Amino acid sequence: MNAHDTVQEPNEHARFAAYLDQLQQIAEADEIDLISHVLSDPDQTMAQSAVVRHLDRRAADLHLDPAYVEWSKAMAQAAIGHPFLTRRLHEWSLLRAITLNLSWRPGDLLTASDWLQLKAAAESSTAAVEILAEGGRTKRIRNSATVSLKRQSQR
Repeated sequence: MNAHDTVQEPNEHARFAAYLDQLQQIAEADEIDLISHVLSDPDQTMAQSAVVRHLDRRAADLHLDPAYVEWSKAMAQAAIGHPFLTRRLHEWSLLRAITLNLSWRPGDLLTASDWLQLKAAAESSTAAVEILAEGGRTKRIRNSATVSLKRQSQR
């Protein structure tokens, strides 16, 4: 390779970057249509990765807001047939329920992904953190929950 040669990004990398940019700038009214378009990409791993980044960003902004309920219903429709996205959306809803002291089941938290357990261990109610300190899936989750409990007791 000489100095005049350029390294081309693989096509899916370029599409991934373009999808992330489009999802970042999309108007709410067009969000579901764009997500459906992204999820129709032949590279499903890349497409779902772009959508989960968007879902995480939007859910982080919305999960404590009443607008989350309608948004999550629309996202659930768009995620049909994509188990990973459906699970992530369900876990955001569980985190919302825990954080807002709505109805939730401890078993749902204990069977949730490491991602959610770590998130809940770091920023949830005492009840959820106690459950994770005792029964979190990994040592890291249990330790994180134990540290959170100590911090909460010092307040």
